[in-house]
Amino acid sequence: MLRTTHRNPYKWLNVIGFVLVIVMNALANLLPIGGRTTSEVSALYPVLITPAGYAFAIWSVIYAFLAGFIILQFLPSQKQRNTAAVLKFWFFISCLANAGWIVLWQNLWFGWSVLVIFILLFSLSQMYVRVLALQKPTTGEKWFVQLPFRIYLGWVSVATIINVTVWLSKREWDGFGLGDETWAILLLIIGAIVALAVSFSYRDAVLPLVFVWAYIAISVKQSDITAVAYTAAGIAALLLIYSIWLFFSKRRQ
Repeated sequence: MLRTTHRNPYKWLNVIGFVLVIVMNALANLLPIGGRTTSEVSALYPVLITPAGYAFAIWSVIYAFLAGFIILQFLPSQKQRNTAAVLKFWFFISCLANAGWIVLWQNLWFGWSVLVIFILLFSLSQMYVRVLALQKPTTGEKWFVQLPFRIYLGWVSVATIINVTVWLSKREWDGFGLGDETWAILLLIIGAIVALAVSFSYRDAVLPLVFVWAYIAISVKQSDITAVAYTAAGIAALLLIYSIWLFFSKRRQ
């Protein structure tokens, strides 16, 4: 279990990192960076695990909660706990990786974007472990320290699988002779296994719900590809049931 500290030397660094991410996300679609928007890049290399466009609205939820996290650092109550200090420099690294990924993705440098999104994924996993190990978190800490990184890690896990798939698609990888539908189904299963393994280890009912959100959107987007759509929908249903079970089993404990 992690103990909180009365000092947080990283909070202003966290502010800088968060502002950088917000600015880069805005520029990605206003300029746009690389001459194309993020969604236009996705359209250039459609893969069978690409979710419907509405799914990406989850970024707004993530950033809203992260804004709450940034504000929480400066509240009077945090003078005694400084919970955000347990994240150390990992939040700033995640912000650099997020902003860097946008530049790489927009310019179609998918190989480098894969490397950077793995850095983002690793930094998020470090924060995830730390925030879930907090001792007796307050209501504010549950909502704005623990919850944001549970959602964030879940979504970036899905995004990583998609990013790797797009990179391989651009390289015209033959998939060891397996068809696109087969690979899509395998990746959906792998993603679900990751969600199950992580969430069960930490008794986290939120993370699998992010996969449910993504998989339903994949089913909607790939509705013409019956095998992929049904697999995504079926896994989403199972993950939803699992998440509900995990929630109530944790409450009983």
